[in-house]
Amino acid sequence: MSISTTPDRVVATERLTGAARLAELAQIKAARKRTDKIIEMVLLSAACVSVFTTLAIVYILLKESLVFFSNVPIWTFLTDTQWTPLFDDAHFGIMVLLSGTLTSSMVALLIAIPMGTIIAIYLSEFAEHRLRETLKPVLELLSGVPTIIYGFFALLVVTPLIQKIYPGLPTFNVLSAGIVMGIMIIPYVSSLSEDAMRAVPMSLREGSYAMGATRFQTATRVVVPAAFSGIGSAYILGISRAVGETMILAVAAGMQPNLTVNPLEPAATITSFIVQVALGDLPHGSVGYQTIFAAGLTLLLITLLFNLLGHWLRRKYREAY
Repeated sequence: MSISTTPDRVVATERLTGAARLAELAQIKAARKRTDKIIEMVLLSAACVSVFTTLAIVYILLKESLVFFSNVPIWTFLTDTQWTPLFDDAHFGIMVLLSGTLTSSMVALLIAIPMGTIIAIYLSEFAEHRLRETLKPVLELLSGVPTIIYGFFALLVVTPLIQKIYPGLPTFNVLSAGIVMGIMIIPYVSSLSEDAMRAVPMSLREGSYAMGATRFQTATRVVVPAAFSGIGSAYILGISRAVGETMILAVAAGMQPNLTVNPLEPAATITSFIVQVALGDLPHGSVGYQTIFAAGLTLLLITLLFNLLGHWLRRKYREAY
């Protein structure tokens, strides 16, 4: 009797062991699903932070700007040629601040885009590996310097140097601020452009060399066009960085609201005016205080326009190559 029941007991024991293992595996699988779900929710929450922050910024700007435009007509805001919101005879012509913003940005981009592109071509196509790995981090250190330091450098070093060439240059001017701002933007343009060029397949370079092209011809006629979607994105980032710069212009450009495109004169920009008002004594809720939100909304629309342009360029040249 015991001999016949022993195999049955072994089989039953094995069945119980198998069922326990299946139950354990099911528990482990359920625990993994819960863990994956929690991690997914955490990652989704982190991804939504930037979206919610952007929506909150847009909401605040729109809400406060509507209060401003209930007192100042939009047409007056866009066409008036004076910007004196802090005076008794108040005028609200945003074109004055736009002229200073665009002039300083143009000066900066005339410095940053050519130099950044040349540096990117050299690092990507001509520099040796060890030299590139040394120069690129050193160059990127420029982007880590506080912008207030750049502002004092423009005021105390660059302006006196330009005054030796042009003695009539005022102490506060857009030219010196724009030059230093362009130097600050160079790492953004060069680093992203170099990354885009390095991503170009080596087969394109080899094909160019096989056709008898020189290294320079390959870099300028093959690599740069093939990488132009990334290079264009670097340019757009540089433009957005120039338009949104604050402290260099607040220190070196003079913060004088002049409707001019002459970089040899002082001027005020949108960002420097926001700093000026935000640190002043204007009561919260006054029309003068509300101007910073209308100016901020204008700045946001400008940067959005440039970002859309960059997205269009990236799509266009990705399709072409």
